[in-house]
Amino acid sequence: MPTRTRAGVLLGLVLATCCATLGAVLGAAGPAAAHAVVVATTPQRDEVLGYAPREVLVTFSEPVAVVPGRVQVLAPDGKRINVGDPEVRDRTMRIALRAADRPLGTYLVSYRVVSADSHPISGSFTFAAGAPSATPPLPADAGAGSPAGILVPVAKYVGYLGLLLAVGPPLLATSMWPRRRSRRAATVLALVGLGLVAAATVGTWIGQAAQVVGAPVGRLSLADLRAVADSDIGLVLAVRLALVGLAAALLPAVTRGTAGRVRTGALAVVGVAGLTTWPLAGHPVAAPVPAVSIVLTTVHVAGITVWLGGLLALTVFLLRGTHERVLARILPAWSRWATVAVAWLVTAGLIQAAIELGRPSALLDSAYGRLLGAKAALLAVVLAVAAGQRRLIRRRAAAAQPRRVARAAGVELAVTAVVLALTALLVQTPPGRTAGTAAAGVTREGVAQSLTTDLFTLQFDIYPAAAGTTNSLHAYVYTPQAQELPVAEWTITAALPEAGIEPITVEVFALEPHHGSAEIHFPVAGDWTLRIAARTSDIDRSTATTTVTIR
Repeated sequence: MPTRTRAGVLLGLVLATCCATLGAVLGAAGPAAAHAVVVATTPQRDEVLGYAPREVLVTFSEPVAVVPGRVQVLAPDGKRINVGDPEVRDRTMRIALRAADRPLGTYLVSYRVVSADSHPISGSFTFAAGAPSATPPLPADAGAGSPAGILVPVAKYVGYLGLLLAVGPPLLATSMWPRRRSRRAATVLALVGLGLVAAATVGTWIGQAAQVVGAPVGRLSLADLRAVADSDIGLVLAVRLALVGLAAALLPAVTRGTAGRVRTGALAVVGVAGLTTWPLAGHPVAAPVPAVSIVLTTVHVAGITVWLGGLLALTVFLLRGTHERVLARILPAWSRWATVAVAWLVTAGLIQAAIELGRPSALLDSAYGRLLGAKAALLAVVLAVAAGQRRLIRRRAAAAQPRRVARAAGVELAVTAVVLALTALLVQTPPGRTAGTAAAGVTREGVAQSLTTDLFTLQFDIYPAAAGTTNSLHAYVYTPQAQELPVAEWTITAALPEAGIEPITVEVFALEPHHGSAEIHFPVAGDWTLRIAARTSDIDRSTATTTVTIR
């Protein structure tokens, strides 16, 4: 079979394996989650307040940048009440609210920001002023999946595959290529790899734009795409494209063996710089020690591209059609290269995995840890096969059995195709160190209601709404325009007629002009009749009556 045909068949198998894996995993996992998480909010999620706040604070696990126009607070009537653009200091976003027109009921906070590791994230939470609304407002994109779909993880995978093709053939061509063998096919394959890297970078750019603006890819405008250029990841992707162009200009002469040391060295520098753009557009920039994580990830990516890229080129071009004596010189040299590369990727990978996991338990209780475990298990299979290959080479028996070596290499490449697919998902998954840090909502037992009379709106809550214990009652009075209404005198009674319990008068303490507090003891469970009367002036008085269930 001609070399080009073998290359096409092998690449086709690798791509098919990858696409099947990506499809299966993405289908099961759903849209990729964001990398920064909300660790605290003020008010807390689902909290019931006795007043409408003047600001909302949202604290993230890492620094964020606000997407203009995509942070909002909706009042219970659905109107947007945040003022201007949010302020971000360190990891906390402050959203100012209008001083007036803050009705009682459920408020919705929705946001779309870009985390420090360049991944756009969105979310929402609610809180209530007084009792929650019967029909709280909903975010405009409620129920929507990832705007970019599977574009970003697929682009990540294509980029990894392109790196393998761009690194492996030039590496072999400049170090251990037989003199009588043509290098043209190796040059073409390396240029194809650079093309895949460029295409993947453009795909990542488009996916980033879709995730930032929250619109499907088909609805993006040129302004949306240009806006990515103003972000950190836009700069990294632009530099990557420029480096791909430089590499494409330098590579043909290097692979043909006609380039001097200066051009070869320049290509090596461009290659290392290009590899560095991968961690600069991912988790490492938001790691606890960014500089260390960036270096580790660069070394890890370099190790896997040298190993697998070289193995792919060796399998496609040199294992068949090369004389046994020549192969006997090539294989030991390649084995040494591969051993060093594997040592790089394993050492750097283990250290970086420990940083991203944060704690041992995250290996099992986070999606990142489980994906990492699956990747490590598959990589262990590949390393076991590679170890067998190395023993065969050390016994000087590999050159005489090229078909056996090729079959084993095919197994390594097929399994690593799945490893690369898992890696494409892994870099889109929140690191294990952020698992369990998401802000918890308020979970409180009790009763909270909103009542309206001809004079005022009354908000009250009773906790824990249980018989045989002391319950706390807080009541707030507002005008129909949601302004605080001072109360001159409170009267609160509780009765349970079906049990023969006549109205019990409760002593009320005025904590604020519009806020009354009391302690109520319900002797038995049941549906109690509660009457709350408020006198707001010498002649203005009104009573709200309701039924509360006491357990």
